[in-house]
Amino acid sequence: MAKDLRQLRNIGIMAHIDAGKTTVTERVLYFAGRTYKIGEVHDGTAVMDYLTEEQQRGITITSAATTLQWGGYTINLIDTPGHVDFTIEVERSLRVLDGAIAVFCGVGGVEAQSETVWHQAERYKVPRICFVNKMDRSGADFEMVVDDIRSRLMASPAVMQLPIGQGDSFVGQVDLVRRKACYYDPDKLATKLRVDEVPPEMADRVEKARHELVETAADCDDALMEKYLQDESSVTDSDIVAAIRKGTVSLRIQPVLCGSALKHMGTRLLLDAVADFLPSPLDVPPVRGHVLSKSQAKEDYRHADEADPMAALVFKMTSDQHGDLNFIRVYSGKVKAGSRVLNSNQDKKEIVSRIWEMHAKQRTAREEATAGDIVAVVGLKHSLTGDTLCDPRKPIVLEKLEFPEPVVSMSIEPRRTADKQKLADSLNVLKREDPSFKFRQNEETGQTLISGMGELHLEIIKNKLIRDIGVEVRVGRPRVAYKETIRSNARQEGRFIRQTGGRGQYGVVVLEVAPLDRPQADESILFEDATKGGSVPRQFIPSVRQGVLDAASSGPLAGYPMENIKVALVDGKHHPVDSSELAFEQAGARAFADAVTKADPAFLEPIMSMQVSTPEEYLGAVTGDLNARRAEIRKMDQRGRFRVLHAEAPLAELFGYTTQLRSLTQGRATSTMEPLSYALAPAQVAEDILRYI
Repeated sequence: MAKDLRQLRNIGIMAHIDAGKTTVTERVLYFAGRTYKIGEVHDGTAVMDYLTEEQQRGITITSAATTLQWGGYTINLIDTPGHVDFTIEVERSLRVLDGAIAVFCGVGGVEAQSETVWHQAERYKVPRICFVNKMDRSGADFEMVVDDIRSRLMASPAVMQLPIGQGDSFVGQVDLVRRKACYYDPDKLATKLRVDEVPPEMADRVEKARHELVETAADCDDALMEKYLQDESSVTDSDIVAAIRKGTVSLRIQPVLCGSALKHMGTRLLLDAVADFLPSPLDVPPVRGHVLSKSQAKEDYRHADEADPMAALVFKMTSDQHGDLNFIRVYSGKVKAGSRVLNSNQDKKEIVSRIWEMHAKQRTAREEATAGDIVAVVGLKHSLTGDTLCDPRKPIVLEKLEFPEPVVSMSIEPRRTADKQKLADSLNVLKREDPSFKFRQNEETGQTLISGMGELHLEIIKNKLIRDIGVEVRVGRPRVAYKETIRSNARQEGRFIRQTGGRGQYGVVVLEVAPLDRPQADESILFEDATKGGSVPRQFIPSVRQGVLDAASSGPLAGYPMENIKVALVDGKHHPVDSSELAFEQAGARAFADAVTKADPAFLEPIMSMQVSTPEEYLGAVTGDLNARRAEIRKMDQRGRFRVLHAEAPLAELFGYTTQLRSLTQGRATSTMEPLSYALAPAQVAEDILRYI
């Protein structure tokens, strides 16, 4: 019998680091009966943080998946990291999820990474519910967090609950839909829920908040609006829930709940909200892709239906001793263990030898996976993150994932010469697992450089090599991944002419290069054909473009990748016999390399967006230190006794910043940062770069 997709929820938990995502997940697993002992992040016993590195550091590094049952619903849940260095894990999880829980700290409110993951969810059109966690902590302020969500995230929060007390006095929540108070028994570790009447002192506040909630719900549902305008008292609880669900699924509103995951307060109500408000696979639009028809890409769709041709997306892969484990979201049709599928991105047939339902690192074998399922498969030889698996008779390519560019690099080498090949193989495996990690060989020095999203990211990579793979390595100090660009226009001819008797090689191109304003471009190197009269035959133009892109991977100043350049092919010459794709590719590369050398090349340095929270008494020391690091403070907020600084600063000045900040503030200030953009490096920085290459 086919399963009821209306009872399925594919959700993720996302938040800023330390907002309590993994603690929320552990309580969800416990109350859903998936685990019988509550894991704790601070004890290193969290089920979803199963890697050694995660348990030692008390942070989530890699997204972990599990499946649980709640009130007749099946929930596929993915716990994602909060640290900016592992934002790729959030990105690829959101791509395959239908809904998400955004967790906010009741004290910190909307923090830097909260904004990042929220906007990632916006990009993938993922409906969200909000959970204001840590309401038991001193300084918790529910209204402040709701205002933060509204103003900083430009969201439309629909308050579903009010806290009964805050900080040490927090004892439960008032459910605004049912007008009931929910209390927890502290003697039972707050695992026992008691439903009672609303406290008399909160009655007026509850009625006002419920009235606002009904108005918000009515805005999302015309039938409810009509009923509400005629007689508000005739609006039933189920009317409100149905309208809130409609508004959430359509991305018009985001329900807000509150609680304390650490003290187990609010978890069951959160699970009820997941079932009530977040979409099933049937509530979201069919997944979009394209098919090749007569050499042209035509848009096509796959619906969440077992009867549709099979289509799935590989959103993550990990390697172990038994081979690659590929995590997939099945969008349509069904895939059976032992069946043959097509990887449409690589145009290669694959065999799905086994299918696993995952619970963190534990696996349960399944015979098949159907539309809506999130599972892991074994047996794929060629598939990478972002690839589409589909029915060989009905090929389709789903939209790929986008991966951020790394901003920090460091050199790496094996301690033993015998491990050189093992290191190269291991780096390839890590690159396949983590698309935000890259490595390259410096041709001049023979040094291997690894690049990632931050110092922590590269440290985790190093530890994986040493502890998990068994390659002893030496690493250099982290350094900034600069880029190069140009500041003026230039025109240059490039020639590749070889006459060796018989058929030779002949290609001549003329290129014009100019600075490109990045916000106007989707590509870092924008190539256009401006030739007239067929001076370069049409079939050779892609070869010229490829030559340009190859040459742009290494700039004239220090060999860093180039970007923000517009390249126009304006003229050229060809030979009816000797011209070839290779000749024009080489001519394009030479013309570009010579042109950018004449076009006033310059360095670009990565700029980070920072958020620093410091007690008032240390504000002067913190701002002075930021100014010395070439930071620009954009905004300053007051949060109780703390000041929150929003700043932008060059990454090169921020190595070791966390340690210095602790020293300046006796360990009381905190900071977060994330990549923002690239900007022209000042002359002194450019001189320093050239001095140390």
